[in-house]
Amino acid sequence: MQFVKAHGAGNDFVLIEDLDDTLNLNAAFVAGVCDRHFGVGADGLIRIVRARDADFFMDYYNADGDVAEMCGNGIRCLAKYVADRGLWSGDELRVDTRDGVKAITVERDGAGRVVRARVDMGAPILERADIPMTGSGDPLHEQLVVAGTQLEAACVSMGNPHAVVFVESLATVPFETLGPALETNETFPAKTNAEFAQVLNDREVRMRVWERGVGETMACGTGACAVAVAANLRGYTGRKVAIHLPGGTLDIEWTDSTVYMSGPAEESFEGALGARLLSLLPETTSTKG
Repeated sequence: MQFVKAHGAGNDFVLIEDLDDTLNLNAAFVAGVCDRHFGVGADGLIRIVRARDADFFMDYYNADGDVAEMCGNGIRCLAKYVADRGLWSGDELRVDTRDGVKAITVERDGAGRVVRARVDMGAPILERADIPMTGSGDPLHEQLVVAGTQLEAACVSMGNPHAVVFVESLATVPFETLGPALETNETFPAKTNAEFAQVLNDREVRMRVWERGVGETMACGTGACAVAVAANLRGYTGRKVAIHLPGGTLDIEWTDSTVYMSGPAEESFEGALGARLLSLLPETTSTKG
């Protein structure tokens, strides 16, 4: 089975082409492929399938094998994959996800290869039950006790849940302790992605992210969108903001109707999966349901 390793601002993925929807992936296979010591190594796995009501379907899994709704950096890598290989022509395409269909516009270099993409990420979800969160109160000012520390989180969904904590300095945050504790806090029945953000000015924010089912990653597209939305609603920034992550910068714009995310997409290498990993696959055929 062939694969391509790609990344968006350091957030890396294994992409597997399955246009005719013949594979049924399971958690053991995904976790094995994403393992950085015994597999290819990645933050997530993307199966690329033809879609009925869009151009492609992104079947996305976190590194632990759990199915996820959406991945902003991953969908840019998918767009690069299909455009560079001639599976799609033109500069605009529509990709179905578990969070609905996303419209993507690609940017190419002089040789015609995709180097960046702009994704319509949809409107943020700000209703507590839909994020989802238990309890009551304003999710943009959620008081939490995490690993013995009192935090105020701005909670937003971009199709997947995010808890954004604004801090004076990222350098002083005990990230490796607070990140996993916030991810698994009982307030979030589906767990949450945890972002710690430092506002630099009204146009720039620096952040680190602890992704649900993965751990710290170099970048998170939906997380950057959530941070931008929360920063604007808190009055810290305007609606156009550069989000600086360890792996690079994502440009976010929140209009009246949607959030746009722009950022790079790059392929690292390609190869074939070995027999040990393939033995983890079930034998039944898949469905996109």
